Amino acid sequence: MIGALFPLAKPLLHRLDAEAAHNLTIRGLCLLPPRRLPVDDARLAVEILGRRFPNPVGLAAGYDKGAEVPDALLGLGFGFVEVGGVVPLAQPGNPSPRVFRLPRDGAVINRFGLNSEGLDVVRRRLAARRGRPGRIGVNIGANKEATDRLADYVACTRALAPLVDFVTVNVSSPNTPGLRDLQGEAFLDELLARVVETRDAVHPETAILLKIAPDITLEALDSITATALRRGVQALVVSNTTIARPATLAGAALARETGGLSGRPLFRPATRLLAQTYLRVGSRIPLVGVGGIDSTEAAWTKILAGASLLQLYSALVYQGPGLIDAIKTGLVARMAAEGADSLAGFVGREARSLAAMAD
Repeated sequence: MIGALFPLAKPLLHRLDAEAAHNLTIRGLCLLPPRRLPVDDARLAVEILGRRFPNPVGLAAGYDKGAEVPDALLGLGFGFVEVGGVVPLAQPGNPSPRVFRLPRDGAVINRFGLNSEGLDVVRRRLAARRGRPGRIGVNIGANKEATDRLADYVACTRALAPLVDFVTVNVSSPNTPGLRDLQGEAFLDELLARVVETRDAVHPETAILLKIAPDITLEALDSITATALRRGVQALVVSNTTIARPATLAGAALARETGGLSGRPLFRPATRLLAQTYLRVGSRIPLVGVGGIDSTEAAWTKILAGASLLQLYSALVYQGPGLIDAIKTGLVARMAAEGADSLAGFVGREARSLAAMAD
């Protein structure tokens, strides 16, 4: 129903500032009555991280930063929802305007800067939904002014791990100064050790994921994957937004805005990095493919590159929630054409060729 209404609502939403439109959709979801979760085709189920996900199509972090509407989002058909990013102390993020649509490119640039209501607010909301069905994760970061960023990640893990299925350690946002520096080997090793240790102490069943940036060298990727494997990270999320600006962007004026670029222009570099990551880790650690998923074809390619789970966000700005069911229906059709009863056999099947994909 909501998907069918989106073509009518889109012109109105796109007349608003992008952040105002986003906030309006959150308010709208808050008003929806509770509903049962949709029942997915059994062939879409993914067994991963010690859990069963009803389908592989998830919502990426950044939409429901404050964990206000995770159940309403699950009701739209997502197989899982990642809320956040969350930081310990409430912070406003960067000044507005801080998010920009590039409609001809199917892209978004944001420089929110991890705006957050803070750990206590998110913890209370997640605690209030405990026991409800559906897979929920939380993306955690560090306050901009933190003097001990490692302690920020530990505090978030301690408070939130008992309330979610997975915690994603975000060291790859381009909008918090110095955050991507935390991908360096020495700090990342200590950070992951402390986060995993904290998780083990408070709720061992919760999975720890690591989200990486697309703007890294293969040498850095070697180091990150080795560290993640050594420290027992249970999945890698590939990838965050990019600071690159492809020459092909049609929205040239807005392309000069600082921030992370997401959407269709991110698809090729993020998918190439996903495949390169799969070639390094194989079946030892599952991957979550993010970046530019706006169709069944894009979702299928991410799976062939090595993704066991998928996440999208920017494409919803242009296509609305009907995209979720469209992708799920398309994936089932692909499996039926191949005579397969699960997606597992397709994961990484074309990683070698996709790792060499040109821009």
